Amino acid sequence: MSTITQLIHSIPVDELTGAIAVPIYQTSTFVQEAPGVNKGFDYARTNNPTRQTLENIVAQLEGGETGIAFSSGLAAIDAILKLLQAGDEIVAVDDIYGGAFRLFSKVYEKFGIKVHYVDTADLQAVVNAITPATRLIWLETPTNPTLKISDISAIAAIAKAHQCWLCVDNTFASPVLQQPLLQGADIVVHSATKYLGGHSDLIAGVVVTRNKTLGAEIKFYQNACGAILSPFDSFLLIRGIETLHLRVKQHCANALAIAQFLEQHPAVDKVFYPGLSSHPGHDLAKKQQKGFGGIVSFTLKEDTDEAAQAFVTSTHYFKLAESLGGIKSLLCHPASMTHKSIPDEKRRAAGVADSLIRLSVGLEESDDLITDLEQAFKSAEKKLPSVLSTSNIL
Repeated sequence: MSTITQLIHSIPVDELTGAIAVPIYQTSTFVQEAPGVNKGFDYARTNNPTRQTLENIVAQLEGGETGIAFSSGLAAIDAILKLLQAGDEIVAVDDIYGGAFRLFSKVYEKFGIKVHYVDTADLQAVVNAITPATRLIWLETPTNPTLKISDISAIAAIAKAHQCWLCVDNTFASPVLQQPLLQGADIVVHSATKYLGGHSDLIAGVVVTRNKTLGAEIKFYQNACGAILSPFDSFLLIRGIETLHLRVKQHCANALAIAQFLEQHPAVDKVFYPGLSSHPGHDLAKKQQKGFGGIVSFTLKEDTDEAAQAFVTSTHYFKLAESLGGIKSLLCHPASMTHKSIPDEKRRAAGVADSLIRLSVGLEESDDLITDLEQAFKSAEKKLPSVLSTSNIL
């Protein structure tokens, strides 16, 4: 059976009514026959039929045992970090999502959890950062926003040798392109707001574990701490997942066309897209992914905040907004938006330059998107002629 057919038929027909779509069980509680005797549900924070269906679907997509759905991607990350205790250490990718960095540094470090940030594309750097207190290795691959690629299988072997967990944030690739659990990871996390949902109409997070024991522990924190996904948002997420394969295929095709356009543009300094042969992680991405994704980042030859601001406020089809992964194209300036919580020096050291611009390439016609980018370069030149002059850059 193909993965697309498997996905479509992993969404069950309702046994009670025969409904082809998963029903929304919008209820807070469930009637019991006697105390503790019920139909598998007692209180909707603990479990809900709509949410449970979603969790099972995503677990199957990732090739894992247990899925746990949360009210946001950060709530999902938070539940994973609750596996740790004071004195434990984390080795984390240096080019990390700003929200995760903020959670690590502003919340969990004050509880005695130390984080070492390294370039996880360098396996020796990962090994060197591990101490006897290391309990968790935290990857994004591709990373947000410079799309670095890390070797999941190799780092999984390192994690196993040092008796620590490997968690992979699989938001950018999605399970259509990459299944980290099948490559040795212990935990996968998604900001399901992004590609899993795909329509920019919900906030959600999902964790999938490779074994049931770890899944049960994270499920405990879901219930105990209460950051659950609502029945309606669970329904929306299921509906989004139904078209995931089709959307990701087009995202990838459009992103490659745009990356190739940017690579030859005179105003552009560097293009970050693993589908380009010039990308340092291209060969590894070909090996461990089925495609290269829908995110493209680039820097300007005029590496200033002002130049980036002029560009991101000049597009028409690319909408300036936080988030990514929807059907409409978005762009953002990470230094002043998604990664603003990371100190400038640390941000630049991780490769997030002042002029770096992240594109979330949508499902519009690629020619229209390229035309939009071309006119944005010209418009930015008019806004900042002293900085962006045709003779020097554009």
